[in-house]
Amino acid sequence: MSKIGLIIKREYLRRVSKKSFILLTFLTPFLFAALVFVPLWLSSIKGDEVHTIAILDSTGKYAPLFEDTETYRFIHSDQSMDTYKQIPDKEIFAFLTITEDLLENPKAATLYSKKQIPGELSRLVNMTLKKQIESDKLATFNIPNLKEIIKESKINFNIQTIKWGDDGSEKQSSSVVASITGVIFTMLIYMFILIYGGMVMQGVMEEKTNRIIEIMISSVKPFDLMMGKIIGIGFVGLTQVFLWAVMTFILITRVTFFLGGGMESEILQSSMALNTTPNMTAIAAQQHGNEWIEMLHTINFTEIGILFIAYFIGGYLLYSSLFAAIGSAVDGQEDTQQFMLPVTLLLVFALYAGIYSMENPDGPLAFWCSMIPFTSPIVMMVRVPFEVPLWEILLSIGFLYISSIGFTWFSAKIYRVGILMYGKKPSIKEMSKWLRYK
Repeated sequence: MSKIGLIIKREYLRRVSKKSFILLTFLTPFLFAALVFVPLWLSSIKGDEVHTIAILDSTGKYAPLFEDTETYRFIHSDQSMDTYKQIPDKEIFAFLTITEDLLENPKAATLYSKKQIPGELSRLVNMTLKKQIESDKLATFNIPNLKEIIKESKINFNIQTIKWGDDGSEKQSSSVVASITGVIFTMLIYMFILIYGGMVMQGVMEEKTNRIIEIMISSVKPFDLMMGKIIGIGFVGLTQVFLWAVMTFILITRVTFFLGGGMESEILQSSMALNTTPNMTAIAAQQHGNEWIEMLHTINFTEIGILFIAYFIGGYLLYSSLFAAIGSAVDGQEDTQQFMLPVTLLLVFALYAGIYSMENPDGPLAFWCSMIPFTSPIVMMVRVPFEVPLWEILLSIGFLYISSIGFTWFSAKIYRVGILMYGKKPSIKEMSKWLRYK
């Protein structure tokens, strides 16, 4: 086996055999699922404490509109707010004062509280008063049944989008589904390039700090060492991505099966018990779920997966070579900031360019950022679900890999000099001189 192959094997086996790698690989899908669903679940849990809201309505018109909820209890009071403030036992959480007709003076209503007003309470008060003000406003037009006319005139319209295939088949599509798919793959490739590129830099700095590099460089060329480290860690990333994809697919399949089966059986059981057909809400929900599944089928996940790997490899080679050069040129973690800032800003710019390209995936921003090697791995993942022309994909990948090879060559020239330098912080001017060394 060649020396570069031995380095690849060493870097790969050393990292995948760590307990931290195994634990993170198998726990990450569950952690991401918990990160999404646990906050949603916790936010749905209501506290046992019920806050009392005193309504001081001088008009007597608005106080009866408020109904108690699980969190708030509304009471009508004839006392002034100053009287309540002098009571030592603070049983009242907030005071709603209404001094005039809100149709004539919308600022005549004020919500007071010793603490910050929760958003839920503000929305509840606003919605209740808004409905009454709108009703009063409609009454001023003196048109019979105006409220019913307006209610019936409100129509929920959403244009249906259909995608047809080469064989003439039609499937329902959705730009929302395509955008969500693109954002997911964009965030994945952004995180992977940043994580594994940083892993290359940390590995180079660790070996340089421990002086292990002096022993290794005596038996292998600096270029072979750098490429072996980059490729080995790249294989670690691909292994982790593959395992995450398999586990996520299994997790989603199992959850969908259990939830779907549970919902269908629950509907059937309730129908049999009542001796009626399933209610229209359940049928509508099932039809809505089928529409989403049909929309997902319009996304070519095979093409996205292949391009994801191609752009991950190209983007990783480009950025990891820069990270390796930075790691070889500095002596400590504190010295990396000045060199890491431009690289990090490029990645952040690429991420924002990808997000803004969702609204217009064929626009100038999306097109040119798909051709620039530093931004194409991230921006192109947003555009792929919207079906990019083949010539643009090939041109983008060509620019990316040509640039990756060129930057790897430049980084290797910095790497071979900087890897053996200690106790000196090189400037960008000095590093440019290293490029001219033969």
